Amino acid sequence: SKICQSLAPRNVYTNHWAVRIAGGQEEADKLAAKYGYNNYGQIGSLEDHYHFHHSRVVRRAAFSTRGAHSFIQMDPKVDWVQQQLVKQRVKRYIKSDTRSPDPNFIHFNDPKWSNMWYIHCTDKNNRCRSEMNILAAWQRGYTGKNVVVTILDDGIERNHPDLAQNYDQLASYDVNGNDHDPTPRYDSSNENKHGTRCAGEVAAVANNSHCIVGIAYNARIGGIRMLDGDVTDVVEAKSLGVRPDYIDIYSASWGPDDDGKTVDGPGPLAKQAFEMGIKKGRKGLGSIFVWASGNGGRQGDHCSCDGYTNSIYTISISSTTENGNKPWYLEVCSSTLATTYSSGEFYDRKIVTTDLRQRCTDGHTGTSVSAPMVAGVIALTLEANPLVSWRDIQHLLVKTSRPVHLKANDWKTNAAGHRVSHLYGFGLVDAEGMVVEAKKWRSVPTQHTCTRMYIRADQSLNSTITSTGCTEQAEQHVSYVEHVVVKVLVVHPRRGDLEVSLISPSGTRSQLLAKRLFDNSNEGFRNWEFMTVHCWGERAEGQWILEIIDNPSSLRNPEVLGKLKEWTLVLYGTSGHPYQSHGTQHSRSRMLKIPTPSRDPNGPEPPPECGDQGCDGPDPDHCLNCIHYSLGSLKTGRTCVSHCPLGFYDNLEARRCRRCHKGCERCVGRTPTECRSCRRGLYFNPLNTTCSETCPAGYFADDSKSSGVSLSHLFFSHTVCVCAGPDRLVRCPVGLSK
Repeated sequence: SKICQSLAPRNVYTNHWAVRIAGGQEEADKLAAKYGYNNYGQIGSLEDHYHFHHSRVVRRAAFSTRGAHSFIQMDPKVDWVQQQLVKQRVKRYIKSDTRSPDPNFIHFNDPKWSNMWYIHCTDKNNRCRSEMNILAAWQRGYTGKNVVVTILDDGIERNHPDLAQNYDQLASYDVNGNDHDPTPRYDSSNENKHGTRCAGEVAAVANNSHCIVGIAYNARIGGIRMLDGDVTDVVEAKSLGVRPDYIDIYSASWGPDDDGKTVDGPGPLAKQAFEMGIKKGRKGLGSIFVWASGNGGRQGDHCSCDGYTNSIYTISISSTTENGNKPWYLEVCSSTLATTYSSGEFYDRKIVTTDLRQRCTDGHTGTSVSAPMVAGVIALTLEANPLVSWRDIQHLLVKTSRPVHLKANDWKTNAAGHRVSHLYGFGLVDAEGMVVEAKKWRSVPTQHTCTRMYIRADQSLNSTITSTGCTEQAEQHVSYVEHVVVKVLVVHPRRGDLEVSLISPSGTRSQLLAKRLFDNSNEGFRNWEFMTVHCWGERAEGQWILEIIDNPSSLRNPEVLGKLKEWTLVLYGTSGHPYQSHGTQHSRSRMLKIPTPSRDPNGPEPPPECGDQGCDGPDPDHCLNCIHYSLGSLKTGRTCVSHCPLGFYDNLEARRCRRCHKGCERCVGRTPTECRSCRRGLYFNPLNTTCSETCPAGYFADDSKSSGVSLSHLFFSHTVCVCAGPDRLVRCPVGLSK
């Protein structure tokens, strides 16, 4: 039968070009004049790359233009030239403006402060839910002072009463209008309100009797107006490269269409801009790029098909509702690093922020909300320690973010002890945890890269491909993993039928791609890069397994199969353990002690892991409360820890480490049936998840299943009871397999 399918969008060419010319600005001006162009100057921070414009060429056309001007590509002084295509980019907010309740809770004189439930506890039953601990970070003296954040969007209202005092002209530019004023274009629909809303979340002025309080209310805030016009590779590269030595954090809440069928990402110039930013930005410490993960949940979209959130250079941020539920718009993927609060169903409270025309709104929504929130938290972190690098910030988020009450059925603990989910990354951002860790942080070792390419001539997709990762232990190789990238070349009649997973040597499974109902494209994946952070901290050595499953839908001929042409595994990480002392490998800058203000100017600074209540006397082991988890009690001596040790499990509600049942090495609860691995000398029984001195009838002790082998998604450190006799003929109980 015939199937109606939408036509693929046609390319739209502009009258703008990117040109690479050696010799500097003067040489570029000469060539521009020779062929009838205007030279708009260098493209962001990309040396020898210039933005040319031709006024006598059609502004938007369905074909690449020809004429006298086109001879520029044959000029021997031109290394490369590219006519710019329009790229579809959407703002990641939900179009809704339902008003939220107004609990009676005021600390600042800003009228909307009482509505800011995601910063302070305003539960109507007076039961505080887990917070992002922003108040506690403020109480320690961190408000974003001397940190510069800019919003890449449709402009910001620089004269807004809640932004004017913190507005920074040097962190702003109008790429659409090619001037220095990022003020939005006003129209009757207030279409260009998005950037102003995001800016208020970060740096709205506190205690000025207007609207709200920003998370980093003493930070400098700028805006790059770049979404109100044709978005091209040049536009994006310019925006990402504005003053990289001055701007610390770039926040972006937009991306390709979240329609469940688009696969798109940064072009060659934008990719160079990202790389230039992390290499040279912040005087070599690296620009910090924060990105909203996407709002295509209802369309079954997967943010691994978004090359911006999927990049190792960006911090991809997800959203959760006030109650820890998955928002209806949320996309899942393995590149998401962390989560903040946002909106959900119509009855869930939304986010309060600044709005266009000097107003306020309590209807800001979507993952657009979450990226600026994290940008604000990172601003607090940079105030605590301005010497942390772009990778340090990602490590800090991994180390301090918490699963708390976030509901997901795929929470898992990887082999490095990190809890992680495809919905929420490593969990809810913890502002106090970030600043406390940053204050004592020593920069992680140099990043290394290991690449392995595997060519499979027309390999069937329904197969498992096994690869040995970086087994070399030389200093230039990767021993401890951070980001893992899988690049694939797949020919396929219907791209949406594919599922892709990666299994690390430790058994951690990352879903790189799920089926997409609306993706009817026959283009497959042309060297597309998937990325996962789920193996963060694990050892690189061992077998990495790529699984590609083809599930033919009714929309295609099942006899036409896809083929895997080649795939490349790229491991990013360190040769040594990232958190252990490296002696002389540490530079002098990493040994500096950063002076920071005390929580109480008249009292001592509390120990680093202690919470906002400080400690009981001079003993640092007697914390009155903890940032993450506590061991022991106030009577016997409470020690604060960031992760629960072996023999304990984390009680999220009480934020305490409680003992496992006797015999359990790892567990998820106190009962005998909640073990996940056993102490030495005991056997794990997968039938009832208990530890015992012998295996039950029908089982035998299999030493080959020891030390980190996955069985039914459980990880064991020691000998496992396998459901088969020595002759391997015993039938397994229902629900278990050999």
